[in-house]
Amino acid sequence: MDAIIAPLEYDFMVKAVIVSSLVGIVCALLSCFLVLRRWSLMGDAVSHSVLPGVVLAYVAGLPFTIGAFVFGLGGAISIGYIKERVRLKDDAVIGIVYTTLMALGLVLVSKIPSNIDLMHILFGYVLGISDSDALQVGAIAIVTGFVLVLLRKNLLLYIFDPSHAQSIHLNVRFYHYLLLALLALTVVASVQTVGIILVIAMLITPGAIAHLLTDQFDRMLLISVVTSVVSCIVGAYASYYFDVSTGGAMVLTLGLLFIITFLFAPKYGVLKRLQPRKNRT
Repeated sequence: MDAIIAPLEYDFMVKAVIVSSLVGIVCALLSCFLVLRRWSLMGDAVSHSVLPGVVLAYVAGLPFTIGAFVFGLGGAISIGYIKERVRLKDDAVIGIVYTTLMALGLVLVSKIPSNIDLMHILFGYVLGISDSDALQVGAIAIVTGFVLVLLRKNLLLYIFDPSHAQSIHLNVRFYHYLLLALLALTVVASVQTVGIILVIAMLITPGAIAHLLTDQFDRMLLISVVTSVVSCIVGAYASYYFDVSTGGAMVLTLGLLFIITFLFAPKYGVLKRLQPRKNRT
């Protein structure tokens, strides 16, 4: 108990645990939709696209969340626009757009004098998050999570059967761009915790773990959230006791949980699938 309580005597640890957990919840909720929609690369693209927005927001004296959101959403929309007009597949267009925007951000960071710490943007630094940034991240996480839970049935219908959704007069285009906007907002909230490099793990791994453990969507959401929050808390404590990267510890915990699930999942685990072969032999 002392090992659990001792870090919470420091305000920065309490704030880190709360902010990380909120971000973990919203990432986990969105993760289920991204995994089912097969938008893993889209999450990667949006996360890498926010860097120039952060730098330009700093130059303009605006909150970096505004610049990050504009460039994150703009990058996702650009990918869809280019894909509709050229003979290239999704992965090629995504690779071109997000690497170009990432390179633009690196050029801006190297040329514009500022106190922006590139390592904190790339890999996060939740232990040093300010009170104002913590409130912004918390507000974004709460709003995004509320919208995802409230509209989960319509979003699920859009993901699985867009044609049927359109036939019952569901505005498919609206839900498409809503999902992109929520993805951009979630990335913005995650930059302070795990950074733009590791956020893709937070956006994919919890949903992937839950998908291996259940076929029911509501249960998938719950498992994903629990997995993500546990990983965030374990990562925060690991960074305190072992002096390691907080975001790295969170993502590493998620990766270990995925490996365990991959091997031992009751229905879809590798060992379970090997059992009938052993019985036949």
